[in-house]
Amino acid sequence: MCGIVGYTGKRPAVPILLEGMRRLEYRGYDSAGIVIYENGGLTLKKKAGMLSVLEETINGSNFTANAGIGHTRWATHGAPTDDNAHPHIDCSGRIAVVHNGIIENYIKLRQWLKAEGHIFQSDTDTEVLPHLIEQFYRGDLQAALLKTMEMISGSYAILAVCHDEPGRIVVARQDSPMVLGLGEGENFIASDIPALLPHTRNTYLLDDGELADVTPGGITVCDKKGVCVNKEVFYVNWEAEQAEKSGYEHFMLKEIHEQPTALRETLRGRISEDGQSVVLNELDIDPAYIKGLRKVFITACGTAYHAGVVGKYVIEKLARIPVEVDIASEFRYRDPIIGPGDLVIVVSQSGETADTRAALREARQRGARVVAITNVVGSSVAREADDVIYTWAGPEIAVASTKAYVTQLTVFYLLAVWLAEQRGTLLVREQEAILDSLKKLPRHIETLLAQSDRIAQLADRYKESHCMFFLGRGLDYAVAMEGSLKLKEISYIHAEAYAAGELKHGTLALVVEGVPVIALATQPELFEKTVSNIKEVKARGAEVIGVAIEGFMEIEEVADQVFYLPATHPALAPILSVVPLQLFAYFAAVARECSVDKPRNLAKSVTVE
Repeated sequence: MCGIVGYTGKRPAVPILLEGMRRLEYRGYDSAGIVIYENGGLTLKKKAGMLSVLEETINGSNFTANAGIGHTRWATHGAPTDDNAHPHIDCSGRIAVVHNGIIENYIKLRQWLKAEGHIFQSDTDTEVLPHLIEQFYRGDLQAALLKTMEMISGSYAILAVCHDEPGRIVVARQDSPMVLGLGEGENFIASDIPALLPHTRNTYLLDDGELADVTPGGITVCDKKGVCVNKEVFYVNWEAEQAEKSGYEHFMLKEIHEQPTALRETLRGRISEDGQSVVLNELDIDPAYIKGLRKVFITACGTAYHAGVVGKYVIEKLARIPVEVDIASEFRYRDPIIGPGDLVIVVSQSGETADTRAALREARQRGARVVAITNVVGSSVAREADDVIYTWAGPEIAVASTKAYVTQLTVFYLLAVWLAEQRGTLLVREQEAILDSLKKLPRHIETLLAQSDRIAQLADRYKESHCMFFLGRGLDYAVAMEGSLKLKEISYIHAEAYAAGELKHGTLALVVEGVPVIALATQPELFEKTVSNIKEVKARGAEVIGVAIEGFMEIEEVADQVFYLPATHPALAPILSVVPLQLFAYFAAVARECSVDKPRNLAKSVTVE
């Protein structure tokens, strides 16, 4: 989940490295560092803190190096300190490494290396890598890294450089993303595509177990045995400015406002011209397999998990298949009863989430078919699944996911209708009504975004709150979970989501005078029951913000404030109801002067367990 960049070519390396690191700082921002080929050797600069601290340290240094590597860190092993920052070097200072992931057997390796006379300077797992390379180095950096790969276990994306081989960067990947950018007389390396876009759109996507030898003159790729691999060029077709703020104060606000466009892109070409059926050409599944499905499992983490909870409701309701939804970090450890005849849906914005990848592999080992829902073409999850449905949300930079969530929900609705079509469980008129409502959602979201000022005022009113509760039933409870997560992860206000019917089973003990409660009541068949639950918290002095569909005016009798959603098919309400919750969380964080795009202790892509 850290950011890696590398450059070798004819231009000054430091500005290119810093620019790339800035574009990847959302992946890790508690320390940063670079190492460059300068004055006949390696020059190392690294500092704890955000990238700006490193930039201040090297400002005015007038480096002329034409090659180097850089890293922005999110701490796993060892606190955010100068010593623990990457790059890490060997005893002689002739070999340097940056690394994403976790070396699981680093303790044993560290003990062995110490016995061999190596001296360590940090608390990180990464530092074993330069010492291992030093141990095996016999004049060929790639050969030494190959030998190192035989010794280590875990996940890694590694860039290594050596004093004795100027201009050469050797790269290795296992369970952690790595992209190579192709230039003319220069080449680039990064852990994510945004860092490469100012320079090139032609890339190689490294696969697990592959190494790359990168020099100004070219890139060669081989497998763990040193056998050359022919890579296809992957052309990146989205614009660099998509990863910029476009005039918005924060990436998160920009991405909230991009949701209508993202939803349109996700729907594009996936509803037939007559509006009667779903077109998912990405899925190459035998209709007989679909009709014979025993169970569907959905597994994901964080926001993607909350999308999966909605997915469970709609697949069961429309396709009439039993569905289990699991947090991915728990899935593989509970020995799930799963096998041939089951469908597993894994959801990951980045496509690199470590726990989700592990769940995917567990499912495939047990014989289930796996469908991935992801935003990133060529990501690990996309490549390892049997089938993949892309969300087409575009780059999402803010740590707190927004447009990825609504596009994941959109895919679940499409998939649920598609499954229902295959199984014959949905009336034609009902299917057409859902698809027609889906196509109208982008415009409805635009209507909600126009109410931003009102939501900002409300968030400012409650900015000093110590805790908040989110209530809902059915699909509303699933959205309440996401609204609660958004608020606490960026504003640091403690928030909890509860199924409204659970209030009397203990939650009411925490509701006292003045506690804010956001109550979602968008499901017609549950509306009256939810209103009764609102009355229960009002009787204890809570201040209630209601979210309901236009026309359900009764909620005004019990709520202090009400946000109405444009009328839509009730099953689709989650795509609309989450928007005011996202905005509320955003404006609360702004009012509390929090770091909106980079909340403390969190990173965008969680590529370690």
